[in-house]
Amino acid sequence: MNILFAASEVAPFIKTGGLADVAGSLPPALAKAGHQVHVILPLYEGIGEDWRSQMTFLKYFDVSLSWRNVYCGVFELERDGVTYWFIDNESYFKRAQLYGHFDDCERFAYFSRAVLETVGQLNWYPDIIHCNDWQTALIPIYLMEDRYRIPQLSHARSVFTIHNIEYQGRYGREVLEDILGLNPSYFNENMLEHYGDVNLMKGAIIASDFVTTVSPSYARELLDPFYAHGLDGVIAAHQGKLRGILNGIDTKLYDPATMSSIAQNFTPRAPVTGKKACKAALQTAVGLNKDPNVPIIACVSRLVGHKGFGMVVDALHRIMELDVQMVVLGTGDWHFEEAFRAAQRQYPGRFSAQIMYSSTLSNVIYAGADIFLMPSVSEPCGLSQMIAMRFGAVPVVRETGGLRDSVPPYNKFTGEGRGFSFANADPGELVWAVEQAVSLWSTDKKAFRALQKAGMTADFTWKHSAKEYLDIYAQLLN
Repeated sequence: MNILFAASEVAPFIKTGGLADVAGSLPPALAKAGHQVHVILPLYEGIGEDWRSQMTFLKYFDVSLSWRNVYCGVFELERDGVTYWFIDNESYFKRAQLYGHFDDCERFAYFSRAVLETVGQLNWYPDIIHCNDWQTALIPIYLMEDRYRIPQLSHARSVFTIHNIEYQGRYGREVLEDILGLNPSYFNENMLEHYGDVNLMKGAIIASDFVTTVSPSYARELLDPFYAHGLDGVIAAHQGKLRGILNGIDTKLYDPATMSSIAQNFTPRAPVTGKKACKAALQTAVGLNKDPNVPIIACVSRLVGHKGFGMVVDALHRIMELDVQMVVLGTGDWHFEEAFRAAQRQYPGRFSAQIMYSSTLSNVIYAGADIFLMPSVSEPCGLSQMIAMRFGAVPVVRETGGLRDSVPPYNKFTGEGRGFSFANADPGELVWAVEQAVSLWSTDKKAFRALQKAGMTADFTWKHSAKEYLDIYAQLLN
């Protein structure tokens, strides 16, 4: 199959979140299965010279967007069996930040048009165009008309993946003709109209041939108004073409046996010595007391409400009443940041607030922590819990989305499971789950190490997920 994967960010070139990890890992897995895969993304200012020096300029042309004719350049780079196309337009993409600009609607409408025009200009025939989140939601909509205008698109089928339904691309109806270049007839309840606005994600769900989410549990949760952010009715109407597929991680990148940025490498067969060295290094790095006889609880996350940090702040002092140390790494809402800074002052040597983003420090934390706390209110998939398990940190999670799917709870009678979980978004339940993890660490090292081994040896590669996507593609192509 010829597969075109369109995304607004792709690791390792440019990244702000989990979408980039998926777009950087899934296409190589598809290519490894024997398919021709192209990935297309904007050429942002933040893509460094080390990558730009490896690119080849292919051609330029104009993209029509409503009344505009806009320059589009295409650069190419090949890596890991995948061909990457970078869309160049400095007016739209030479900016310090990827998102959050006043003209984001126009920027990604342009990108969506450019994706389809590039296929025609480079004379390549995709069988599947796989789109991701609201930034590429217009592609399935434009495809309905462009397949008759651009011969290379005539047989293409579209797949749309919802990575986080909270961000939908909602704008006033005035963008329809002037910005998006669409006929007013698209503004109806069976396409883009949603509570009086233009909703790009809604349009993609309707126009796509198939819709996926990033975990089976999240697919079920999207039928619940609490999780669907107003789109539960649309999801329900189209659930016949909806499937949840759990994301994977790059297991070569996140490998404690080979990673150079941790104090000592270790494997699932012999983790104890390496984990001890990494724990001591973590305590030194973040200002915790050097004490191997207390468990370290870690959080690596954006410090925002839907990640469960309201519960963490409410439960914090009860957690610190236990004989534990705790480290939090991340940035986010100021009141969470200040609460953790205050905790560091109140519990010197036992609590560390690292209010920053650091991929290097995050790896040090994963490798050195004993327990990883991820109590999200909503979590479409989550990658941090998988990375933590890969490094032998036993997760404590709330039973939602991909956390439910990737962390089966510990059964003290059979020894099965990979971590600890709780059901309700309640600080008391969070404390209970943490207490269970700390108690097992303190009283039954053998059982705790069995949980560590179960997490470290779990198959979080993209092999199974890629096969599920290929099954969907094959189904669409008969």
